[in-house]
Amino acid sequence: MAKSQILAIDAGGTMTDTFIIDEKGDFVVGKAQTTPDDEHIGLMKSAKDALDQWDTTSEKEFPNLLAGVYSGTAMLNRLVARVGVRVGLVLNKGMEDMHRMGRGLQSYLGYSYSDRIHINTHEFDEPLVPRKWTVGVTERVDVFGNVVIPLYEHEVEEAIQKLIDDDVEAIVISLLHSYSYPDHERKIRDIAEKMVTEQNKNIKIFATVDYYPVRKESHRTNTTIVEAYAAEPSRETLAKLDKSLREHGTNFDLRIMASHGGTISIEANELARTCVSGPIGGMVGAKYLSDNLGLKNVACSDIGGTSFDIGLITQGDLDIVSDPDMARLVLSLPLVSMDTTGAGTGSYVRIDPNYGNLTLGPDSAGALVGVCNPGSGIETVTVSDCHVVLGLINPDNFIGGAIQLSRERAYQAVKEQIAEPLGLSVEDAAFGVTELLESQLKNYLESMILGKGFSPSQYACFSYGGGGPLHTAGYTKGLGFEDILIPAWAAGFSAFGCGAADFEYRYDKTLDLNIAEKASDEEILEAGNELQAAWDELKQHVAAEFKKSDYTDDDVQYRLLYRMQYQGQLNDLEIEAPISAFKDVSDYRTLVKTFEETYTRVYAKSALSPELGYSITGAIVRGVVDVPLPKIPEEELSGETPPEEAFLGTRQIYWDEEWLDAKIYEMEKLLPGNKLDAFSIIESTATTLVVPTGFETYLDENRIFHLKELK
Repeated sequence: MAKSQILAIDAGGTMTDTFIIDEKGDFVVGKAQTTPDDEHIGLMKSAKDALDQWDTTSEKEFPNLLAGVYSGTAMLNRLVARVGVRVGLVLNKGMEDMHRMGRGLQSYLGYSYSDRIHINTHEFDEPLVPRKWTVGVTERVDVFGNVVIPLYEHEVEEAIQKLIDDDVEAIVISLLHSYSYPDHERKIRDIAEKMVTEQNKNIKIFATVDYYPVRKESHRTNTTIVEAYAAEPSRETLAKLDKSLREHGTNFDLRIMASHGGTISIEANELARTCVSGPIGGMVGAKYLSDNLGLKNVACSDIGGTSFDIGLITQGDLDIVSDPDMARLVLSLPLVSMDTTGAGTGSYVRIDPNYGNLTLGPDSAGALVGVCNPGSGIETVTVSDCHVVLGLINPDNFIGGAIQLSRERAYQAVKEQIAEPLGLSVEDAAFGVTELLESQLKNYLESMILGKGFSPSQYACFSYGGGGPLHTAGYTKGLGFEDILIPAWAAGFSAFGCGAADFEYRYDKTLDLNIAEKASDEEILEAGNELQAAWDELKQHVAAEFKKSDYTDDDVQYRLLYRMQYQGQLNDLEIEAPISAFKDVSDYRTLVKTFEETYTRVYAKSALSPELGYSITGAIVRGVVDVPLPKIPEEELSGETPPEEAFLGTRQIYWDEEWLDAKIYEMEKLLPGNKLDAFSIIESTATTLVVPTGFETYLDENRIFHLKELK
């Protein structure tokens, strides 16, 4: 057997997936329940589940591993629950209420559409930093980086001392327009660090210019606060996980999936960008798989126990947003563009007491599954309970039998909480829940694609996640996708994405370089030299991060990017520079040409407005080093008829007002080339693929199921 090389981990809200890649690029997927109080327990159980399929153990394989990549939601959970360290905040005098007030949209972030349109439902969460731990100092710099009021240094010591006396555990410094003139923030940082050292205090200092030197003070301040409030405590959790893995024989530095789609070290300076690492893994995996399959446009859909995550790959590229929101905060982080709704297989099902209609989520039973799990303590019906009632999932084979589900408990709960109040049979009530879920997911997926100016017919759809294959047919029906693909490893797809991600750092810097349409060569060179200086500065940051993992500058492949817009417009575009360095005026012409080609693709050729002049609004550097990546399976095609050993028999299932005998197949024993018609259920220990009436599926040589709607 080939030696294991890469361990990829996705610790979701419900399940922990491990994806182990050997030296040939072959892989195996394991699954176990997440253990939030000590994540390494769920990780080791999941790894055992994976390695059992190779008839080996962690004791034999972990010492062979060259790298490990983690993604999870622990940091995001800290933010949502507002459980972090005590942070003090230094702002401009007169701006002390900025963080507490937030932005207006923060009052409805995460709300359903029906709640967003009613202002009486809007409310702000408590700020991460209370007003009592916020202090102001006098200084002012304008938007161009000119000092209007010098820093009153005598106020700095008094402000810092107050925060030290208040026993804060971290101090964040954020001044207006510091990205244009960083000296004042750095002066305050130096004074604070000196005072903390002299008083023998364990307080870490965070200046925004050292982390996120970008415009939009609310976003920049929030992001640096997150760094202090949640990222540093999460670093300790990751260090414990790294230590635990080493105790089991590993000898690599653990990496984490970052929001921009690469992986970074747990020692990275900017750890806040790993907040939403789990769902990002799925998008990166979809990009890697689509590149290998030659697909340019892909709609990605991921159903887990707690949420439905969707995103688009257009013309082979992931869309990156620079000012996302999460945990009801606006942030300055490069984030792979995704949409999420709180609807998954663990979502609670209730009847609205005011209107008498069914509601799903947004809260979820998560790893506890539902009432059908006798040891869960859950009393409210979940979508998974409805699956059990309908016969769609095998209660004796949930996670390979690790949890025995009770159909009787699920049946009684659906009867009492849903069926009887609605005057329906238990089966019709359960089927109605799945129809409602799939209808919501379908509308959500379609509206995202149409809202970006595209049609589903222009895209293939990837469906993954533990719950994805159960509902793929329902939420894609009638949308007209080019193809619908479900990888056989769908249940561990986000972990697969972690294994497929580059080891990459990304640094951003805001610029304000305005160049008229007919600017002189001297003006162009001045702006170009400033852009190059920013790239050089950011390359040093990237190199310093890789140095922590013992990589030299020669090991790093640098990619230069820039943000550009027409002067006066609100939105800029992020573009990879087709040059290796800015040297002369011809390089500027190349940057403009590339910008206008991208602008034409995103908007329209008729919208080009060179007469407005151009603004270069940001410089970006991405550095990548080579790491082993998984190999997409390639197997010989067999006939259309599945082998006898794959057929497990039939099971009674309830579907659309009638009982049917569904053909049950074991996913791992199906062969490439096999074709299955309705009604079929394809079972694996970690997921279940339903092929309902009106559909058929085909397993290709890459072990990817193609779900086809019959006309």
